[in-house]
Amino acid sequence: MKEKLERNKILPLWLALTPLVLLMALLVFTVRAFGDESLGGPSQIVMLAASSVCCMIGIWVGKVRWHVFENQIAKSISQVSSAMIILLFIGALGGAWMVSGVVPMLIYYGLDIIHPSVFLVSTCVISAVVSVMTGSSWTTIATIGVALMGIGKAQGFEEGWIAGAIISGAYFGDKISPLSDTTVLASSVCRVNLFAHIRYMMITTIPSFLITLLVFLVAGFSHTAVDNGHLAVCQEAIAGRFNISVWLVLVPVATALMIAKRLPALVTMFASTLLGVVFALMFQADVLATIDDGDLFRGAMRVVYGSTSIQTSNPMLNQLVATRGMEGMLPTVWLILCALCFGATMTAGGMTAGITRLFASFARGRTSTVASTVTTGLVLNNTVADQYMGILLSCNVFREIYDKNGLEPRLLSRATEDSVTVTSVLVPWNTCGMAQSSVLGVATFTYLPYCFFNIISPLMSIVVAAIGYKIKRVENK
Repeated sequence: MKEKLERNKILPLWLALTPLVLLMALLVFTVRAFGDESLGGPSQIVMLAASSVCCMIGIWVGKVRWHVFENQIAKSISQVSSAMIILLFIGALGGAWMVSGVVPMLIYYGLDIIHPSVFLVSTCVISAVVSVMTGSSWTTIATIGVALMGIGKAQGFEEGWIAGAIISGAYFGDKISPLSDTTVLASSVCRVNLFAHIRYMMITTIPSFLITLLVFLVAGFSHTAVDNGHLAVCQEAIAGRFNISVWLVLVPVATALMIAKRLPALVTMFASTLLGVVFALMFQADVLATIDDGDLFRGAMRVVYGSTSIQTSNPMLNQLVATRGMEGMLPTVWLILCALCFGATMTAGGMTAGITRLFASFARGRTSTVASTVTTGLVLNNTVADQYMGILLSCNVFREIYDKNGLEPRLLSRATEDSVTVTSVLVPWNTCGMAQSSVLGVATFTYLPYCFFNIISPLMSIVVAAIGYKIKRVENK
């Protein structure tokens, strides 16, 4: 009981904000000093330093015992432990699919099928469809997203635009899919029927997605067309290095079937990686032979766990088909662990409760309540650095407020998804932001301005609340 009281102690706002302000200031200096190398260690040190400040404030001011911090850190890490294993498998899968020729094959045929004028909007739609079927933005981005990234670069699009279209579509699909863990979590925590929650989200999600598609359509037609000769050179370079066969499509098809059968994510990832290695041995033995001095076994192992560099006749393509395997995901896993430590110490020390209390105090009418929920979700994505924790905390903080104000629970679940789920990928130190940035090879701040769906969704939630469309009052219990 005593531990619970210590855990729930709320600090003054200025004191609660101190670790967050310190973190942001240190990250600015770190990025300026180290540049692209900031994620290789310096940012992790900053996270742990800010976590230490949280602990000191919590112990000295909040009188929170050390074991409370330890328990919260262990709890936070345990909640995302499977996600970190999945992240390692994403690295392995990316390497296996690239060297097996699956991704090069998709790029090769994609350059013929997808016209540059409609590439961005097509990318967004394709990512959305795949994400709805899989229920996972992470899986979508790690598979079809990587291939679309290659197609877009070959067609001359800036990587920020390509990543923005992929992420916008993937998070739209993730948000409305009944297979999505975040969708299930938000509806269950807010005590709303899953399909009622999804139907209610459509009111804000569909307009946001349509606006996003319109922006990408206009941007696509405004894009200066790349010389067809350049595309032909890219295709020639791919065909010259990889054995392009339609049989390679069996790998993504088999993966899609496993997802449709709702096999566990880890099982699906492992099986898909194994298939990629087998097809690499069958179709790309000469490529594997170049990786580790002609030893196919060592080459196949290195594709899964380590970095590889495949030489083609096109320098741009060389960079595209280079893989990092599990090894390339380790800095991200390291950063996620440090970010979770920061979020856990903020929660245990009472800082998160102090910040959220501020926004909850503004929740009086319909619009202000939704706006406070959205703002709290954005703050939680920056403080606890994990969307699952953000959803749980946001729903728990506002559940009684919505009941008191006569607002139905599905409005809370929708506002939570409109803010926490879709904006998590826009925060560089959030687990989602770090994961997608690593997988796509694009810095968070580079793709952030082009993630139109993710930016529009929170605003749309507030606008619809202000209009009052389909928002019913309920009697206080």
